[in-house]
Amino acid sequence: MRGGLLSSSRSAIRSSTPATVLKARCSRNLATVNTQSKASYKPDIESRTPPYAKLLKRLQEVRQVLGSSKQLTLAEKILYSHLDNPEEALLSNTDNGRNIRGNANLKLKPDRVAMQDASAQMALLQFMTCNLPSTAVPASIHCDHMIVGERGADVDLPESIKGNKEVFDFLESAAKKYGIEFWPPGAGIIHQTVLENYAAPGLMMLGTDSHTPNAGGLGAIAIGVGGADAVDALVDAPWELKAPKILGVRLEGQLNGWASPKDVILALAGRLTVRGGTGYIIEYHGPGVDSLSCTGMSTICNMGAEVGATTSLFPFSSRHVSYLESTHRSSIALQAQAIASTTSLNNLLRADDGAQYDEEITIDLSTLEPHINGPFTPDLSTPLSVFAKAVKSNKWPETVSAGLIGSCTNSSYQDMTRAEDLIKQASAAGLKPAIDFFVTPGSEQIRATLDRDSTLSTFEEAGGIVLANACGPCIGQWKRTDNISKGDSNAIFTSYNRNFRGRNDGNPETMNFLASPEIVTAMSYAGSTTFNPLTDTITTPSGAPFRFSPPTGAELPASGFETGNPEFLPTSAAPSPSTEVVVSPTSDRLALLEPFAPFPDHDLKGLKVLYKVTGKCTTDTISAAGPWLKYKGHLPNISANTLIGAVNAATGEVNVAYDVDGSTSGIPELAQKWKDQGIEWLVVAEDNYGEGSAREHAALQPRYLGGRVILAKSFARIHETNLKKQGVVPLTFANGEDYGKIDACDEATTVGLYEVLKNGGKGEVKLVVKKTDGSEVIIKTKHTLSEDQCGFILAGSALNLLAKMKRS
Repeated sequence: MRGGLLSSSRSAIRSSTPATVLKARCSRNLATVNTQSKASYKPDIESRTPPYAKLLKRLQEVRQVLGSSKQLTLAEKILYSHLDNPEEALLSNTDNGRNIRGNANLKLKPDRVAMQDASAQMALLQFMTCNLPSTAVPASIHCDHMIVGERGADVDLPESIKGNKEVFDFLESAAKKYGIEFWPPGAGIIHQTVLENYAAPGLMMLGTDSHTPNAGGLGAIAIGVGGADAVDALVDAPWELKAPKILGVRLEGQLNGWASPKDVILALAGRLTVRGGTGYIIEYHGPGVDSLSCTGMSTICNMGAEVGATTSLFPFSSRHVSYLESTHRSSIALQAQAIASTTSLNNLLRADDGAQYDEEITIDLSTLEPHINGPFTPDLSTPLSVFAKAVKSNKWPETVSAGLIGSCTNSSYQDMTRAEDLIKQASAAGLKPAIDFFVTPGSEQIRATLDRDSTLSTFEEAGGIVLANACGPCIGQWKRTDNISKGDSNAIFTSYNRNFRGRNDGNPETMNFLASPEIVTAMSYAGSTTFNPLTDTITTPSGAPFRFSPPTGAELPASGFETGNPEFLPTSAAPSPSTEVVVSPTSDRLALLEPFAPFPDHDLKGLKVLYKVTGKCTTDTISAAGPWLKYKGHLPNISANTLIGAVNAATGEVNVAYDVDGSTSGIPELAQKWKDQGIEWLVVAEDNYGEGSAREHAALQPRYLGGRVILAKSFARIHETNLKKQGVVPLTFANGEDYGKIDACDEATTVGLYEVLKNGGKGEVKLVVKKTDGSEVIIKTKHTLSEDQCGFILAGSALNLLAKMKRS
């Protein structure tokens, strides 16, 4: 049995109680024995090194196709160096290579795949249907989403392991069988673990989580995708991406005082909005880049997901070298340095001189002030200096109920030591946090290092609660123990990346304000949303005024990183074909997949409008997380939450759907009813439908329940792709005003859709809508279907087509 997690002692999570051990709570029948110690653990650095020789050779092929005078951005260099066939991709539908961005369909061969435990279930269930002995590229699984944050790591972790035993056993056994590195619960959050172990300059990686671009802080092209997209890479099939446009963000100056890397992306989100980056890669450049730490760059890239960007990345920097060396990857640092020092033509890791961006924004780091974003959307950005005024004018709560720092976005050693500095200042003045204060280390490596350096004891002695190395409250896995009930309006401050309504604690009235760990920490001492730590004071127990000084911290630990508990190290990546992956037929957590039916040999007829959604409709809206995470591997069960957060455009009600006869029910109940009656349906929505995470369940569930078309004003990139992969047709209004012409229970017939699918995406689609009063309207639509995507939909799903190809 694997010890540590379940049955053996473990290094204390709380440094103040070094004798703490995790008692045996449960057992895992398929868990492997981990006999390696910290000293004997030697990761396979070769498998974690980008194939630089291959990529450089492919870059030269790209130069030959486009001509050596063609100036390429960094993003283009890395993307095009991963093309399966450069000539076909770059010269088709691009005016002979003159207009690649926004036009070319790039068929790419990523170097690596990373999956978190919630999304890995469905990805592996889909991969298993292909009947292959192992993955075609290196891959990893990270158990981080299914661990509840409540009372502290010592209690929360073993209870979460016990409650999710069946799922963790499934993931570990599948990983063992197919040669996937398995990072057990407690090892850390996927993005921090990837940064510490797998991310590297020039790498291309797919990750089944929308914040996968975190790895761009180390110069990687890392893209968040759904499980079906990940399967493409796992089976060595080319992964398709419409060539993104490139948004250049030039950084000048240097951060100072209270300003942090988090403030760069908080400010940028306010300028771009949640849709402003859609169809773009954000490429940072300029003299200010070299002033940022590697983990600071990662924070910025992480939250690029909140503006809809395909991914974000930074050019090679000296800070990359020090980070790679400190995380035991000196050989990768040496190779990257050698490449980065070559001439522009052969330099894979920096943009060509004079490379042009489609748009460019300049940010002066020297004048940047801290920002606070929210509530309910990550692009409502307010400079700290005017936030108190915004609180009063918007009538937001003037007290803070909880402060939470850490998560995949801000859990680096630098983040934590800057927060520690503020706590030491306050503690010296006799102050304690005025509210509940939670700390989430991003990985076991970070936790162990902070423990060794007494940072954790500083937090705990101040009253902070150290949670497990997992996502926890950031993704809805937060069991609050304060006096806040569902429906109570309250404000929390977090250093997280996303703040949709109800996301963190299930309470739609909890307002999550996003800020840097430093600002969150200061606000936790004041307990007031109107507090400005740069100018305001707090009264100490002695009656004296106290003002924080700007925080300082260490970029990297002077004594190096600690490995931590060896029980949290990954399993071997060597495939074990004899391992049995057991899924109980009576399980309510896991269910094998049945293939979806292929598209009929005609247009779709008799589609009823299940629901007309108004306002923001995120993947949280379509497939809620929180307690529903336990059903991620069971499509029938999780489908019971489909669209339960959607607002009815006609009535303003949430999750209230009306049948043709006027009877009401929840949305998933009506969808199931119509499915049982053989009625297929569509959903009508507004802008940026599917904003948020890479959650492919938001596409799988409607498909499972009989959904065939989503008609929206616009789509978020990842979700639009996920819909196509599962055989759902995403259409947009050619004229946005036509949104007002179609309503719930109307009946629609597609005209031209079948021909478009047969012709590889060529042609137009119209909807003939029969209104409930008997009248008819015609709605013109647009689509972005490529030839391959048409094949997915005709086959019923991408997986159906992929399995057929592999069988043949």
